Amino acid sequence: MKFNINQKDLQESLSYCQNVIERRSTLPILSNVLIEAKSKKLTITATDLDMIFIHEISNVDIIEDGKTTTNSSIMHDIIRKFSTGKKINVQLISENKLQLESEKSLFKLNCIDAQEFPVTDENIDGSEVTINSNSFLKLLNKCKFSISSDETRHYLSGIYFHVTQNDDKKFLTAVSTDSHRMSISKMKLNETIEFEPIILPRKTIYQLCALLENFSEDIKIISKKNKIKFILKNSILTSKVIDGKFPNYVQVIPKNNKKRLQADLNLFQNSVDRVASVSTDKKDGVRFNISKDKLDLSVNNANSGDGKESLSVKFEHDLDISFNSKYLIDVASQLEGENIEIYFNDTASPALIKDPSDFDSIFVIMPMKG
Repeated sequence: MKFNINQKDLQESLSYCQNVIERRSTLPILSNVLIEAKSKKLTITATDLDMIFIHEISNVDIIEDGKTTTNSSIMHDIIRKFSTGKKINVQLISENKLQLESEKSLFKLNCIDAQEFPVTDENIDGSEVTINSNSFLKLLNKCKFSISSDETRHYLSGIYFHVTQNDDKKFLTAVSTDSHRMSISKMKLNETIEFEPIILPRKTIYQLCALLENFSEDIKIISKKNKIKFILKNSILTSKVIDGKFPNYVQVIPKNNKKRLQADLNLFQNSVDRVASVSTDKKDGVRFNISKDKLDLSVNNANSGDGKESLSVKFEHDLDISFNSKYLIDVASQLEGENIEIYFNDTASPALIKDPSDFDSIFVIMPMKG
């Protein structure tokens, strides 16, 4: 195997692979990427056995076909330290040595035979769905921060995707919750699609977010009971889905929250952030003391002190309630308009947060006790 490649293209591909491979794998081959030069294309594959990521680079000069595997982290670290955009000559000089050469640098990396690499692309014979990548990325971003990190309830450690209907419109709806907060976001579908409900794992979500960040074309999705495949222009990501039943989230959405608070989003976000700075533990509650058109925020921490701030808002009631500051900031950072709307019922009931500029997303946050 022998090829010449642009440093930038190889670095981008390997950086995507870094998110997939297991850092502390007991199987050395799973720390490696499979590199294959064939038919004027370079294909780089990474897997952790739950997820397979394949990236194709066509802007490459292949002198000799071949394939091998080498340590992903080491190769990525070297490539990113080469001069940006320079040509790299890559050559398999023996069964277990891969040579990298650029400008005055020369490296020889250890290899493991490609035959030992566990998997390549898998065919999934489900129905294919084409969706807008920007809208899909928005769903992921609006829900990913509410994913649970509690390993005992594995069915909450991902985003639940399913098709919903409202009047005669159909939506692809995404939901996540860690039982203290919940995010729901949906995108309108222009055509009827065959899509079984699935729970997409956290790691797959973060890999998709990285891939879609600089991607604007449509993506294809093929799903079957326990696997899902995302096809982009130069990449394919195949993942297992979480086996479990997502709870009935609709019954958790507050129905009686009639007390509406409206505030400038920027001012609100900055106020919560400033007041919370006094606490080393962001789990400390931010206390909301709300009266007519005025919100007093305060944090009191026995070890570090207290902070207070007042904010002009639109509100017609009196209410005293506390929230985790991080949860509020997480939601606020995903709102797109100029204002935030929070709907309350009473001190002990969950709050409903809406973005007046995005009717397709809502957020629910449980108050803190005491």
